[in-house]
Amino acid sequence: MKRLKSMMAVLSAVSLLGAAGAAQAGATLDAVKKKGFVQCGVSDGLPGFSYVDAQGKYLGIDVDVCRAVAAAVFGDADKVKYSPLTAKERFTALQSGEVDVLSRNTTWTSSRDSAMGLNFTGVTYYDGQGFLVNKSLGVSSAKELDGATVCIQAGTTTELNLSDYFRANNHTYTPITYDTSDESAKSLESGRCDVLTSDQSQLYAQRIKLAKPDDYVVLPEVISKEPLGPLVRQGDEEWFDIVRWTLFAMLNAEELGVDSKNVEQMVKAAKNPDVARLLGAEGEYGKDLKLPRDWVVQIVKQVGNYGEVFERNIGSRSELKIERGLNALWNQGGVQYAPPVR
Repeated sequence: MKRLKSMMAVLSAVSLLGAAGAAQAGATLDAVKKKGFVQCGVSDGLPGFSYVDAQGKYLGIDVDVCRAVAAAVFGDADKVKYSPLTAKERFTALQSGEVDVLSRNTTWTSSRDSAMGLNFTGVTYYDGQGFLVNKSLGVSSAKELDGATVCIQAGTTTELNLSDYFRANNHTYTPITYDTSDESAKSLESGRCDVLTSDQSQLYAQRIKLAKPDDYVVLPEVISKEPLGPLVRQGDEEWFDIVRWTLFAMLNAEELGVDSKNVEQMVKAAKNPDVARLLGAEGEYGKDLKLPRDWVVQIVKQVGNYGEVFERNIGSRSELKIERGLNALWNQGGVQYAPPVR
C-alpha cells in the first residue's frame, strides 16, 4: 500500500510539472500580444545590422528580423520597440525578460545555446573573425602581426579566438578591451592600437564610419566560424518556433522567387504547391504556429525575402557592399537553407 501511495505521489508530481510546463508554453506570445509590440534587443550601433539613421529610424538586417516577427504576429512590421544593448548587456536583458528576442550580431556557440537558458533560432549571417588595419602599418597578412597591440570588444567570442590564433602561430600581442564597438574603432583610428579584430561584417561596418575609410583594409585571413543569429529564452517552444520559422519563411520565399513586389499576385494565383503552402493559399501552416493564414505574405510584403533584406542592408544596395558568399542560398553556392513547408 505504501509503495502504491508513493507511486501515486510521483505521478501526481509529474502531472503538476507537466501542467506547469504547459502553462509556461506560449507565455511570450501571450505577453507580446497583450502589450501590442515585440521588444527587440539590438546592437548599440552597427551599420548594416542595427543602427539608427539621421531620422531616428532603426535599420539593418538584425532590425529586419524583428520587423518580420512583428509582421508575422500582428500583420504590422512597425509594431516593434528596440533596446540597444552592448555585448555585456545582451544576454542578461534576454534572460531577465527585458526583451522578447535578441537579434544582435551574436555568435551561436555550445555554451550560449545550453548553459545560459537561451536558444538560437537560426543563422541570419554566416561570418568569421578577421582583422582591420591602417594601410600605413604595412602588413598584408595577419601572420605579420606578431607583437601587435590589438583592440577588442569585451564580452565577445573575439577574445578567445584571438588568443587561440596568436598562440597557434607562436605570436605575442597586447590586448586592449572596450565595452562598445565604436570605442574599439576610435582607438584604432587614434593609433592607440595597431589592429582591430572582430567579425568581418563588423569590421566592414566600422570601417565606413572612420574619417578616412580608404586608409584602412580588412586582412584576408578568417580565423573562426561565427554563425550569427537571433535568440530567445528556453522553455517557450511556441515563441521559439515563431522566431525560427520567420527566418525560414524569408529564406523559402527567396528560393521560391517570392518577393515584396510579387507576393500579393503570387498568393492569388499560386500554381506551385510549395508557394501555395508557404503563402497560406493551401494547408494550415499559420494555424500550426498560432499565426494568421497570411503571416508569410505580411513578412514578405512589408520586410522582404532574405535576399532583399541582405542586399538592402549589407549587400550590393548598401554602403558595405558585402558579397553573398556563404550567405547565398544552398542552390546558388552558399549554405543558407530552410526546411520545407510540409
